[in-house]
Amino acid sequence: MTDQGGSDGGDSPEFVIQMAGRPDDNLSPRRGVPADAPQASRDMVEAQEGDVVVVLAQIAPRLGDVAANLERHLAIIEDARRGGGHLVVFPELSLTGYFLKDLVPDVALRGDAPELVALAAACTGIDALVGLVLESEDARFHNAAVYLSGGRAVHVHRKCYLPTYGLFDEHRYLAAGDRLRAFEAPLSAARPRRPWRAGALICEDMWHPSAPALLARQGVDVFLCPSSSPGRGIVQGAALGTALSYDSMTRTYAQLFTSYLVYCNRVGFEDGVGFWGGSRVVGPQGAPLADPLGSEETLMWHRLDLGTLRRVRISYPLLRDERHDLIDNESDRLRRRRTLD
Repeated sequence: MTDQGGSDGGDSPEFVIQMAGRPDDNLSPRRGVPADAPQASRDMVEAQEGDVVVVLAQIAPRLGDVAANLERHLAIIEDARRGGGHLVVFPELSLTGYFLKDLVPDVALRGDAPELVALAAACTGIDALVGLVLESEDARFHNAAVYLSGGRAVHVHRKCYLPTYGLFDEHRYLAAGDRLRAFEAPLSAARPRRPWRAGALICEDMWHPSAPALLARQGVDVFLCPSSSPGRGIVQGAALGTALSYDSMTRTYAQLFTSYLVYCNRVGFEDGVGFWGGSRVVGPQGAPLADPLGSEETLMWHRLDLGTLRRVRISYPLLRDERHDLIDNESDRLRRRRTLD
């Protein structure tokens, strides 16, 4: 797989996966989530024509162990495919774990990495969004989410906003992305085939409203939001402050941009820090489709309904009425003022 750096056209794939060789047999899947892990709402999800079944893989990646995490990814993708899933969404840095620090160069993957070839080969008949550290040709390392479908990488998003405050230190080890592009998610297993317009935001990206707004302007049916959010701050009794913040953000963005929002957070502990989970899918009217997950490893199944998307956008034509000319004019004015200053 080679990194082409992306083009100005948001629909152009940034990767070409080299499938000339077989993936290493040692990378074959052996385990997904624990055998006794709940399969949240699986029995209630039956795809109707034109709908998409999305599977949220709320897992606890092993820090720095790419091989073990890859096995779990392959197993979960296969389980989801056999169960009728169309798209699997994994958390942020799902192949590596989060608090990597000096491990970043050791776990980073280049475009031709056999791990990516194995994942691409698994994504035939199902799509997946996976999180990893991606190394560029000039030895820069990015916190990235790669969308795989039909044996190839369709889109890559490099995290644009790197938190470097409190317990976060991403900017010390990682390079920031410089683009926010919507893309056509093939969802080739769905019938009839109808690409959904998607946009990816990684964790901290969501804390900057301009990011989802820029994606919505390009036309988005579903936001895909992988996350590695630790639990911080106790407010309103026993509720976590971060959980309440993400609940507000996911509901608000889904409703204001009349789009589905898929939020997949991780669980488990690293260096004594706990990750709170709470993965959920929020509908275009701003309400979760089911209660968010807890803090255990779980697969959550949800059905995204094009009919609902259409009805909400007819009732609330917010995207139609958006004043892009106003935003452009005011942005130009502010840029000119900064130039004069």
